[in-house]
Amino acid sequence: MKHAAEPAITPEIVKAHGLKPDEYQRFLDLLGRTPTMTELGICSAMWNEHCSYKSSKKHLKKLPTTGERVLIGPGENAGVIDIDDGQAIIFKMESHNHPSFIEPYQGSATGVGGILRDVFTMGARPIAALNALRFGSPDHPKTRHLVSGVVAGVGGYGNSFGVPTIGGEVNFHESYNGNILVNAMAVGIADTDKIFLSKAKGVGLPVVYLGAKTGRDGIHGATMASAEFDNKADEKRPTVQVGDPFTEKCLLEACLELMASGAVIAIQDMGAAGLTSSAVEMGAKGDLGIELDLDMVPCREENMSAYEMMLSESQERMLMVLRPELEKQAEAIFHKWGLDFAIIGKTTNTLRFIIKHQGEVKADLPIKQMGDEAPEYDRPWVEPKKLALLTNVPAPADLKAAIIKIIGSPDMCSRRWVWEQYDSLIGSNTAQIPGGDAGVVRVGYNKAIAVSTDVTPRYVQADPYEGGKQAVAETWRNLTCVGAEPIAITDNLNFGNPEKPEIMGQIVFALRGIDAACRALDYPVVSGNVSLYNETNGKAILPTPAIGGVGLLKDLSKMTTKHFKSVGDAILLVGGHGTHLGQSIYLREILGREEGAPPPVDLATEKKNGDFVRNLINHSQVTAVHDISDGGLVTTVIEMALPTSLGATIDALSHEHLFSEDQARYVLTCKHTEAAKIITQAHVAGVDIIRIGTVTTDPTLAIGKTEIAVAELRTSHEGWFPNYMAS
Repeated sequence: MKHAAEPAITPEIVKAHGLKPDEYQRFLDLLGRTPTMTELGICSAMWNEHCSYKSSKKHLKKLPTTGERVLIGPGENAGVIDIDDGQAIIFKMESHNHPSFIEPYQGSATGVGGILRDVFTMGARPIAALNALRFGSPDHPKTRHLVSGVVAGVGGYGNSFGVPTIGGEVNFHESYNGNILVNAMAVGIADTDKIFLSKAKGVGLPVVYLGAKTGRDGIHGATMASAEFDNKADEKRPTVQVGDPFTEKCLLEACLELMASGAVIAIQDMGAAGLTSSAVEMGAKGDLGIELDLDMVPCREENMSAYEMMLSESQERMLMVLRPELEKQAEAIFHKWGLDFAIIGKTTNTLRFIIKHQGEVKADLPIKQMGDEAPEYDRPWVEPKKLALLTNVPAPADLKAAIIKIIGSPDMCSRRWVWEQYDSLIGSNTAQIPGGDAGVVRVGYNKAIAVSTDVTPRYVQADPYEGGKQAVAETWRNLTCVGAEPIAITDNLNFGNPEKPEIMGQIVFALRGIDAACRALDYPVVSGNVSLYNETNGKAILPTPAIGGVGLLKDLSKMTTKHFKSVGDAILLVGGHGTHLGQSIYLREILGREEGAPPPVDLATEKKNGDFVRNLINHSQVTAVHDISDGGLVTTVIEMALPTSLGATIDALSHEHLFSEDQARYVLTCKHTEAAKIITQAHVAGVDIIRIGTVTTDPTLAIGKTEIAVAELRTSHEGWFPNYMAS
């Protein structure tokens, strides 16, 4: 079968394809012969970490994936939840980390494009996008360039495609100096009876290539995403895909029109590993073989080999199995939208994946072993060491100066410079734009969904179990703050090299924490992505299991926001005073220390307090709600005041009470006449609540005898990002 022009397969070539010697031997034993280069490339794509989850699958299987509203859990292109009235929300989050470090604009842009395809592949119209971005230290020479390129890429693709970007995160830490994180999330809406899956059905049916033409961009993209970086990362620039959001918009409309025609049996987008993964996954899931004739693949470059076509990750492409009697109708739809339509193969009953090109068989592989039966490892791990709780953390020498510094620090300052480059209003259904606890988008006359992304990597580094719990709990709180019923999550698990037992220990314990929180909060995992080998020259990123949560607002008129509303409103603290300063922003920004255990997460208290707050919102008893997270109580109150011309007077509190980041806590405001009633309700419900202050007409934050003008806080808060990017 070997073509005369193909090079001999050497150990060096096998290593370059990311296969370990034992994996290659397994492949040889499976075939009973030496593979062709195309077969080696296919195996490399399907058995790498990015596509097979071979290091994490054992642990991912333990996560809760079912629930009252879950229609489809992990295993499809995206997860699906029921939001009543015959409507479903389809959502997922994925990473594009390595490509975005190499080429920030196209890397982040195609990350957005890829996650949008995952959603509309299933029949949903995308209605919202979010992202979670992590960059290196602000003073690192590459950081400013990477921030500029990534933000422009996210906005350039999402804005042109026409989906509102309604939330996300941006954080800085030196651990990301050589390996940034770009996690993209997309949310779509569909009818519950019109959801499309990737499982191929029927023998002898046409396999159809749809969308843009195939080029040489993105070859080995999935393999690159499954390896560490070194000082030669820039040499991998050709493996970064190039996106075209306008073609993707046409692809969306053509796919939705084609789905409505009844012609689609199965559909899969060409994401990581392109034509290889889409064809293998469709066939393997359906217990069918697939035969492809690459002479029929539309190419934009000349003399492409079978190897290049199978591994290309050119964007805006789909693979479908169609009803033969509707081929002409389907072709007319795609030509109307200016897109390629080509029958490139057929389904078979052989369970073989056969690739033909220029009259030769270039690959003949067992499809189930390539798709469903990749290697699965139980990698050795060591339990992370427990850090002691910090005690006797000193107070700041100057409280006012400390507060101003924290609110204007890189991780706490306003992200307005970022999100104003995103169109958050396109589609006219956005009910809450970035800057609040969660983004909110209408899905009916008076119904909406809320979406949030979150994780606190320094907590996960210090205690992966508590950090995993906290990431889930914080998205749950964020959804609660706007009045939504939290329903389900997607995740994007970013870690270092799983072959190192200490990194594998982080993964195991973070997943245990995520599992515990999802079960306690009735908040299952319906989709996700694992991104490993996020290391450069052996130095790993902070463990960053990003969580994307989705919730339902049955009555949009009850939605709350975080900003103060009226002079005289009472300021209440739910969850009591905090005492933990370990891993806090205060400790890092004011004392220059990253030490101690993070605040523990009591999941029973988390649920009790959140349910209580949501009940207050549903009964219109509160005027503003904001959860306490980074920076503690004082930054929460400041963030409630900044969008307004109002101020606040709060009790004289210790620095522990002001800056601790203890969990399960909220600050809310209510009419002063409602305060006593709410406090009584809380006591009946067993919820810790106290009144700590009052909203004032004077735009000043007064903490005992310390007074800070809100205008001064706003200058510090709004100034860092634009000043940094302009310098």
